[in-house]
Amino acid sequence: MGFARACSVALVGVEGVVVEVQADLEPGVAAFTLVGLPDKSLVESRDRVRAAVVNSGGEWPQKKLTVGLSPASVPKGGSGFDLAVACAVLGAAERIDPRQIADLVLIGELGLDGRVRPVRGVLPAVLAAAEAGYEHVVVPEQTAGEAALVPGISVLGVRTLRQLIAVLADEPVPDEEPVEPGRPDAMLAGLLVPGAGVGTGLAADRPGSDGPDLADVAGQHSARRGLEVAAAGGHHLLLSGPPGAGKTMLAERLPAVLPPLTRRESLEVTAVHSVAGILPPGEPLVRTAPYCAPHHSATMQSLVGGGNGLPKPGAVSLAHRGVLFLDEAPEFSGKALDALRQPLESGHVVVARSGGVVRLPARFLMVLAANPCPCGRHTLHGAGCECPASVIRRYQARLSGPLLDRVDLRIEVEPVSRSDLLGHGGRGESTATVAARVLAARHRAATRLEGTPWTVNSEVPGHELRTRWTVAPGALGAAERDVERGLLTARGLDRVLRVAWTIADLAGRDRPEAQDVALALELRTGISRGVPAVAGAAR
Repeated sequence: MGFARACSVALVGVEGVVVEVQADLEPGVAAFTLVGLPDKSLVESRDRVRAAVVNSGGEWPQKKLTVGLSPASVPKGGSGFDLAVACAVLGAAERIDPRQIADLVLIGELGLDGRVRPVRGVLPAVLAAAEAGYEHVVVPEQTAGEAALVPGISVLGVRTLRQLIAVLADEPVPDEEPVEPGRPDAMLAGLLVPGAGVGTGLAADRPGSDGPDLADVAGQHSARRGLEVAAAGGHHLLLSGPPGAGKTMLAERLPAVLPPLTRRESLEVTAVHSVAGILPPGEPLVRTAPYCAPHHSATMQSLVGGGNGLPKPGAVSLAHRGVLFLDEAPEFSGKALDALRQPLESGHVVVARSGGVVRLPARFLMVLAANPCPCGRHTLHGAGCECPASVIRRYQARLSGPLLDRVDLRIEVEPVSRSDLLGHGGRGESTATVAARVLAARHRAATRLEGTPWTVNSEVPGHELRTRWTVAPGALGAAERDVERGLLTARGLDRVLRVAWTIADLAGRDRPEAQDVALALELRTGISRGVPAVAGAAR
């Protein structure tokens, strides 16, 4: 009779639950039973673990073997439990000291030859282990950098099961030949989901690469102003205009205008990308704001999360702390667009499926791009739009009122003039110049909001803006009149206040004045208020 236990982690969405892997050996007919609510891929670990132990020079116990995964009520899936199961079995067989693995968290898949293959979701798994009080984890060598991001954790990266057995048994560690430089490494196949980055429209640019510059956008002074305000306050943005005006160019340049992610934000984004299988090998930490642009044929499940079994992160979670760009927004299904209303307010999405309920982070900056009509020429003079008025109304109504009420900035993108296109008016400001102003405005907001749960103006509740941080006397006169005329809802007034604070931060003012509120109203309603054409007139 032999018994041993080790620990691993089950992922539920992007949150981890520490699982105790128990192995029990009893006299009887040789058999291997796995219990504890495992899925199909975990049940198959019986054959992987047996072959890996034998091919690593170990002896497989010829007894009745029962492996239990506790707590049994938590669904468990994936191949990341292989390493813990193998060590628990070897501990029960007294090949290694059971006390050495009792408080050790092991994460990794085993190949039939004993190599330890990387798995997705190492960072959230190690975070869960650290929160549960564990101090030592063993992970595949390829993901050791990702696990080391968690402070207070001792990480051991192993290449093969043979190496791990030697370390635990206090024996000489055998040298394993590394992959020759330049040769493809099949071990990295477990880290990336084929086509995941393509299907979500995630940007391929990486830190250090020369991305698109805002100076490349010809003209569009009003749209550039709206882009700067959106970046400074985290406000959602609608760009409406004819094809070829530069809506997509502007949206693609927005992530570079956003400030670099903080350490906490980087860990949040990296955890989501690791679980989704889109974290590139060799880059364990995401430091820049992500950019996700799904195609307009995307389903509701691909946007908010879903899939078989436990739900997987959708586009709103992959864009967490970054930009979600919905090009040709009216072409998305109404059901998919309306599903965004809840995460736009709360910053997270709760997905309930038969396999369980998952809470996923989803605090993103949404940018919508839309044509004025199906042919796109409705707002052009002399362009010959032939769309009937009823067709135009139905097309524009595809963006529902409740969704648009959550959009702070609505910008009409005008066609580029000949002089702007030929550069007669000079190049616009570069991304670096605008990003510096955005960073300064973010710092002003962070100083004002210090000691609160909010970091940017778009997160501050309206009640706080009306009572704790008030605007200049008489500054809300125009907004109050719009509320009385029905041009603004109560939510709309709160969002105008948030935008006004952002404009004041960009201008370096201590609180919004009448011109800041007027510009915020113009950016939301599209009605000219006679304010300067540049955000922050003090510049």
